[in-house]
Amino acid sequence: MTVNSPFRRRTARQWALAALAALALVATPAASATASSATASDGAGVLAISHKSPFSCSKTFYANNWSGGHSPNGSIDWQTYGGDAINGETVRATAGGTATFDDEGSTSYGKWVQIVHSDGTRTRYAHLATMVRNPGQTMSVSQGTVIGTVGSTGGSEAPHLHYEQRSSSGVVDTSPTVDGVTVSVGQKKAVTSTNACGSSNPYTPAEVCGSGFTVVDQAALGTVGRTYLLYNSGTGNNCVVTLKSTNLGTPTAVSAFLEPQGASRTTDSGSYGYYAGPVKRSAPGTCVKWGGSVGSTSYTSPFEHCG
Repeated sequence: MTVNSPFRRRTARQWALAALAALALVATPAASATASSATASDGAGVLAISHKSPFSCSKTFYANNWSGGHSPNGSIDWQTYGGDAINGETVRATAGGTATFDDEGSTSYGKWVQIVHSDGTRTRYAHLATMVRNPGQTMSVSQGTVIGTVGSTGGSEAPHLHYEQRSSSGVVDTSPTVDGVTVSVGQKKAVTSTNACGSSNPYTPAEVCGSGFTVVDQAALGTVGRTYLLYNSGTGNNCVVTLKSTNLGTPTAVSAFLEPQGASRTTDSGSYGYYAGPVKRSAPGTCVKWGGSVGSTSYTSPFEHCG
């Protein structure tokens, strides 16, 4: 037995608790905010959309669909392949949809994300080390959008990614397919990712700023990125985010700032893989100065958008 399975080497009591937790996640709406919100999208149907690997382009990891002793049956443990250790790897959405973030602490899934897809089906990503949103928050994602990093939170014995494909009614697909590779119960296959292989940033300004924000202005940063100003008319909040278009996934210097007229400037700057921000400030009826940078290329607006 490999130590990378989170549901092996358990005592009888741990097995019972794990079984109860799994049943609660499937059947009980109150089990977590994520499970509850997904129930509203339930209905008859099976997986019908195409999924890619949950990792970055060209990354190869083992997809292990344990035979017996894995809860729930049919879920995949993504594990280290060759010399590429999986711990800390970027985790991406295998298909687009609405992601909900949850944290069960040192039990069950630990930090985990559920994505409800356009056909009502869903995927789950568990034992994450980090998530791009706080527990209870939601986020619209595209295929390839980053949702977190691999870890060993919850009922896990070693770093790996626990992954499930479920029907709209919550039934686990016991032979999930990713990147054209079907991994049935009892199989372990090396899968090479084609996810996020394009040159475009997998994030959008609205995804970074959150629900209710729309783009009102933007400025190109040469060929290395673009900075955006967004506004939420319901709250009066402005939001600035700078998206990279080069060196994606590699931490490089990037910044975003927002300055309401007559107030101090707020800046987010550092070495980031995809974007800086979101920088949010409430400034209803107030002019704002905004902008950002990628590397040595920067943009600073005049005071504008005063409505």
